Formats: sequence, structure tokens, C-alpha cells
Amino acid sequence: MPEKESTALRGQLLKDRNFFWLLAGALISMLGDQFTLIALPWLVLKMTGDTLALGTVLALVAVPRALFILIGGAVVDRYSPKRVMMLTKYINTLLLGVLAALVLTGAATLWMVYALALCIGLSTAFSIPSGTAIMQHVVPREHLQAANSMMMGLRQLSMFAGPLLAGVLIALSGNEASGAVTDAKGLGLAFLFDAFSFALSAWTLAKVGLRTGTATQPAGAQSTMHAVAEGLRHCWNDRSLRTCFLYWAAVAFFVSGPIQVAMPVLADGLPQGAAAFGALAGAYGAGTLVGMIVSGIKPKLRVGNLGMTMLLIDAVIGALFIPVGLISAAWQGVVLLLAIGVLGGFLQVTVYTWLQGRVPPAMLGRTMSVFMFIFMGIAPMAAAATGWVMRVATPAQLFIGSGALLLGIVATTFATSGMRFVADAGAMPQTRP
Repeated sequence: MPEKESTALRGQLLKDRNFFWLLAGALISMLGDQFTLIALPWLVLKMTGDTLALGTVLALVAVPRALFILIGGAVVDRYSPKRVMMLTKYINTLLLGVLAALVLTGAATLWMVYALALCIGLSTAFSIPSGTAIMQHVVPREHLQAANSMMMGLRQLSMFAGPLLAGVLIALSGNEASGAVTDAKGLGLAFLFDAFSFALSAWTLAKVGLRTGTATQPAGAQSTMHAVAEGLRHCWNDRSLRTCFLYWAAVAFFVSGPIQVAMPVLADGLPQGAAAFGALAGAYGAGTLVGMIVSGIKPKLRVGNLGMTMLLIDAVIGALFIPVGLISAAWQGVVLLLAIGVLGGFLQVTVYTWLQGRVPPAMLGRTMSVFMFIFMGIAPMAAAATGWVMRVATPAQLFIGSGALLLGIVATTFATSGMRFVADAGAMPQTRP
């Protein structure tokens, strides 16, 4: 699509009242989410100083989200995605409001944080499929690509700005303790901001009207489970998909854990504290946004073919991971994580495009659900394992080990699988060997 035509289409979309309110609410909510993503691990770290507890609370958010996301999709298919999304916004407003009150009053205990994290994870299992499904009910099919592109760009922008703002809020609020928690005022305000963002985005969502002729049809439980099983069989019988999914699962395990658990521990040892944590997370988000832009500008940028490009980029990411644990100043981590984010963002768009072009339209939704399940299911296991490992290992040892393992996974995959032959058009056999 020519640049002028693309710009005109974006302008036309922003004039669409329903899309404008949906986009505005999504931006508000996504920005608030980043405050909780920074505040929740920082809260547990300040309450316990225990990396295993940190990994546990992250797992309590992620495990139910991963386990129930397919059920959430079935509920969205049966009911209106707007109704499901509205309900999750009300629930999250209440949950985060309670958490903010507990932290600000010094009444928060670890089991309370665990319980609220579990409830937030369950709510997210329904909000994610409703959020991905509602777009087609708001804009015409021919505008979906541009609309999704704008939404994805804003999400990455929030990943850059949100952690920075959250870190600054916690740092400027002082480090006085409330109960057993230091930085309590800033943490409570961060949770309160996220609660407010959910309430405000619920108000904007109420202004969104769904297009006529897009009503959701009821789906029986048996047909839904049959469709899920059919999608899993398709992914396994397609050799390229099976190879890539197994490879991505291994990569997710050794990359997501250090970012979620080791990063706040690493930042806690830097002079800037919470501000450093926000800067590191913001740098990763900013790099991801840049990588997505590069992928849009140079969609055919490859080193050989798609498989070789993925392996090479992951090898570079593994090499960059190794020195992260050795940093002595926040700016050093910002540089490394910015580079890692750029490479990861480029791969994210490239992989999504490959999946959309390779998978039959009738299987695309289920295939993407399996793709999301891999990262949402592997991440909590990685977080819990990393928390356990860090009881006996330093951040430097953890990052060096993760980087080395990632390099080993890349080398093993290159030598023993057909990943290096995966092409954009799908050069590997379609059926199970």
C-alpha cells in the first residue's frame, strides 16, 4: 500500500467514532497495565526479598491465563466480545483497587497478593480473546490490517512509556515503609492508576458501537473442543509449524524467565532502584517498537531464508544476554535491552506475517491460539524456575547461563532440525513425516 494511501486510511479510521473510542480506551488500559507489570514484582521483592516468591506471583498471573485462554475464547464466541471485555474491565478495576488500598494502608500480606494475582490472571484469560476479537466487529474487513497495525504500535509505545512513568512515580513517591513494604506509597499509587485506567477504558468501551451483521453466534461446548483438537492436530502434522513451535517453546523458557524475574533483582542492585527497573523495561519496549517499524519498512529483510534469519537473530540475542548481568549502571542495561528489543520486535512481526501467510484462514485463529499458548504457558514455568535458581545464583550467573543456553539451542536446532530450511513460502513438507 502506497504511503499516501496508508496515511489517508489511518486518518479515515481515526474519524470513525467507534474505532476512535476503542483505540483511546485500549491506549489508556495498556498504559495502566504497564504500571502493574512494574509495581507487582517490585512489591513482592520489597515484601519478601525472595526471588522464589517473585517467580510464584508471576506464575499465579500467567498460569491461569494460559490454561483458561481457550475457554475464554469459547465464551467470547458464545457471547459478545464487548460484553466479555466490559465485565473483565469492571473486575480488574475492583481487584486493583483492593490491592492499592491494601498496599497504601500497610495491610497487604503475601497470601493476599497471591490471591489477587491469581484472580487477575483468570480475568486476563477472558480479556485477551475478547480484545483480539472485537476489532472485526468495529471496523470493516478491508480496514482490519491498518487498524491492527495502529493498535499494535500503540501497545509497543505503552511498553516504552509505561515502565518509565511507573518507575518515576515509585521513585518520586519516596521510600517510606507502610507495614513491611518500602516504596509503599508509590506502589499503591501505581496500582491505583491501573485501576483508574480500567474504569476509564470501560467508559470509553461503552461508547463503542458494534457493526450490524457481526453478531456472535452461540457455540456448543462439544463443537468448541472438537475445533480445538483439530487445530492442535493441524499444528502437529505440519512439519514446519511443529518445528518452529517446539523451537519457540525452548527459546521462550530461557528468555522470558530472566526478563521477568532477574530484571527487578538486577535493578534493585543499581543506584537508581525502581527508576532503573522502569528504564530497563522501557528500553526493551522501545526497542521492540523500533524493530516492528523496521520490519514494516523492510518486510523482506532476510539472511538467506526465514529460518536462517530467525536462528541468526536469536544467536545475537543470546550473545547480548550474557553481559546484561554484568552491568554496573542503568545506561549499560538500557543499551543492551534496547538492542535485544529491536531484534525481538523484528522477529515478532516477521513470525506473525509468516503464520498468517502459511496457515489456511479456517485454521488461523486456532493456530494463533496455540502460538499464544506457548508463550503464555512457558513464561510462568520459566518465571518459577528462574526464581528457584536465583536462590543460589546471582543475576550475572543467570544471564550468562541463559545466554549460553540460548546459543546452545540455536546451534542444536541448526544441526538437528529442518529450521534452517524454513522459507517465507514454506519450503518444508506440509505433512507429518
